[in-house]
Amino acid sequence: MGARILVIEDNPANLELMSYLLRAFGHEVLTECDGEAGLEAARRESPDLIVCDIQIPKVHGLDVARQLKSHPSHKKIPLVAVTAFAMVGDRDKVLSAGFDGYIAKPIAPETFVQQVETFLPTFEGTTPEPAPQTEEEAPIARVKRATILVVDDSHVNIELARGILEPVGYEVVAANSVAEAQVLLGEIDPDLILSDVHMKGESGFDLLRSLKADQKFNRIPFVLISSTVWQERDRLCGLELGAVRFILRPADPEVVLAEIAHCLRAGA
Repeated sequence: MGARILVIEDNPANLELMSYLLRAFGHEVLTECDGEAGLEAARRESPDLIVCDIQIPKVHGLDVARQLKSHPSHKKIPLVAVTAFAMVGDRDKVLSAGFDGYIAKPIAPETFVQQVETFLPTFEGTTPEPAPQTEEEAPIARVKRATILVVDDSHVNIELARGILEPVGYEVVAANSVAEAQVLLGEIDPDLILSDVHMKGESGFDLLRSLKADQKFNRIPFVLISSTVWQERDRLCGLELGAVRFILRPADPEVVLAEIAHCLRAGA
């Protein structure tokens, strides 16, 4: 069972990325965008751990730490700073304010959750021990070592995809455009392609159409993902072109992983 973690961060992209990663590992995530609301949530919810940026509005992160650590009911809650501060002495300021630890930005999606979990001394971790495989389960283990080509012109979306896929064993290769994806396809042999629909220049539909017309690539499972296409006819268009799935953002990490695992098993 996961921990209840409060994340206080005013940058929407960073907040979304950290929340995705923590939820992907089974934690319950509470979020606030400023120090004042963060303090209120901490007092109201008594989370198992708090992750807090330093440069946040209304109440500075260092003051959040000082106020929480001065209160008898809250001083035992582990408090972790996540910040881009890099000046000499910054780490000492963070720790002297009451933070129990410090994670530097930009965070590394593949290690962020494990770094956070080290501040939960009684928490056993979210990575389960590998269970003995039956003959029927063996293909699922192979799927977790698949290579996935992620095509998206948004750096945040690519990092979100990495944060969801890499911790469970997938290898992620990223392309920022259709043209870059086509170049990469001459160098790698992905097991699945996960592509955004709307990108600058050519779209995910254009990439899908070109690959399905090429005998070398037309058997690779192709999944479309979008936060801007909501009309049913657009979803049907993607499926008619040959996409095996059309995922709408925002999507829970568990949903994304389940859809991809299903597509890989079907493709195998």
